[in-house]
Amino acid sequence: MENPEMQLQQIDEQEIDLLELFHVLWSKIWLLLASTVLGAVLVGLVTFFFITPQYEASSIIYILSKTTSITSVADLQLGSQLAADFQIIATTREVVQTVMDQFGITIPYEKFVKTITVINPTDSHMLQVTVKNPDPELAAQLSNALSDQLRLQIADVMSTDTPSTVERAVVPAKPSSPNLLLNCVAGALAFLVLASGTVLAQHFMDDTIKDEEDVQKYLGLNTLAAIPLEHDREVGKKAGKQQKTKAKAK
Repeated sequence: MENPEMQLQQIDEQEIDLLELFHVLWSKIWLLLASTVLGAVLVGLVTFFFITPQYEASSIIYILSKTTSITSVADLQLGSQLAADFQIIATTREVVQTVMDQFGITIPYEKFVKTITVINPTDSHMLQVTVKNPDPELAAQLSNALSDQLRLQIADVMSTDTPSTVERAVVPAKPSSPNLLLNCVAGALAFLVLASGTVLAQHFMDDTIKDEEDVQKYLGLNTLAAIPLEHDREVGKKAGKQQKTKAKAK
């Protein structure tokens, strides 16, 4: 078991080290602030000029058909169980490729399907079909087309009536991504951390002894006297000038 005095000494040393790191960072506060501003500005410019805004439009369908009795507990339970299956059907090649051909979309199926999100809201018998696209009008049209095609596919698979549409997708007014403010904050924090890490790394790599505190800390020796080197240099320069002046006067 460690001596309590040694534990207190370790705590004191740790506090001193933390204070030292704080002073190191504080001595470079302007560099850290400049790095933070630079990171926010650079990321903001990249986001604004080089990242294409994406718009999301969503439509909703009710997965139970008109002939299903909603008063039947068995029917409601069946609808909940089928919701997961219909989520998979919504992104099958047959459904998606039909919509792609309808709008003349020529990108690969694997790439286009990544822009589609189909979710089943908790404790509901509905499917929400969301499409992300740089064109807000096209995003709404694709969402509605996918919902319509999914309704037909569900009716065909289940050999039942076509499910109803709960809500048609509308043209989104604002992009869903990128988030300019969030990206600027993330960029500022990233540059701040990078600058802080650089400052601390330079501090740790500098093993030169600068003052009497470093002598006590790293060598364990007490300083008997300190010679002001810069002062001595100035005194030496002045003495040299005086000697030259006297020599010229003679």
